Amino acid sequence: MEKKALGRGLSALITPKDIDQATNATTASGENGLGKEMVLQIPVSQIKNNKYQPRLDFNEEKLKELVSSIKEKGVVQPILVRRKQDGYELIAGERRLRAVKALGRETIPAIVKDVADVDMLEIALIENIQREGLNPMEEAHAFHKFMTDFSFTQERIAQALGKDRSTVANIMRLLNLPKKIQDFISEGAITTGHAKALLGLQVESAQLKVCGIIVEKDLSVRETENLINKRLVGTTRKTDQKKDPQISDLEASMQSVLGTKVKIAHGKKRGKIQIEYYSNNDLNRIIDLILAKKT
Repeated sequence: MEKKALGRGLSALITPKDIDQATNATTASGENGLGKEMVLQIPVSQIKNNKYQPRLDFNEEKLKELVSSIKEKGVVQPILVRRKQDGYELIAGERRLRAVKALGRETIPAIVKDVADVDMLEIALIENIQREGLNPMEEAHAFHKFMTDFSFTQERIAQALGKDRSTVANIMRLLNLPKKIQDFISEGAITTGHAKALLGLQVESAQLKVCGIIVEKDLSVRETENLINKRLVGTTRKTDQKKDPQISDLEASMQSVLGTKVKIAHGKKRGKIQIEYYSNNDLNRIIDLILAKKT
């Protein structure tokens, strides 16, 4: 069953009236007929963090700038929360909440919405992308959570976030890299272009070695690709270049259905299909998809 708000993000939950009320975020009742969509002043002590927050790194300088802005002008845009038995849970607006806490303020303007877990992840991801871009690894982990926690395919993630499926697939491939390289990507020491080139190396030790050279010598993506091509000595490249276009099409079709990377090694009489998964939940999701085709 499709979600009503799929692909609409914040606009599906916040009406124009909500935004108008944000400039006067002091009302705590249901006047003007807004009811639950009215902006309330909520005690910050009653707000728990969003368990699906995709942002892992918060820029301290930008947070200080936000603190200064809120100190001077107040919270112009209310945060979004949902009710819990013991208070509230943050949906979107963690940077604003952190800034208000840093100022020692006891309350923050908020809009209360009744949303499901999957909507929380989608809204938090969209808001972070729109307001201040997530780094590629944060996006990759968020996409992975869509797949493992909510059984989304890469295609459905792409539809929900307004991205190409190939973009989602390429970002998720970063999770195949060693943790040290993922850290370099998060820190901005190397780009996704560098990472894509490193994925051409099949051996982890080779990936780490070349990554070290990239960082040490500040190589461009083109220089990295040239270095990797020399290291491959034509073996892997030649195999890829000789791949039957029909096999490539089959791989693409299976990846679209299963929502993960698929590799087919086809011989004259025999071959093998390699299907990647990233956790036990992801494995169960793929198995369910495969077995469902039998019924």
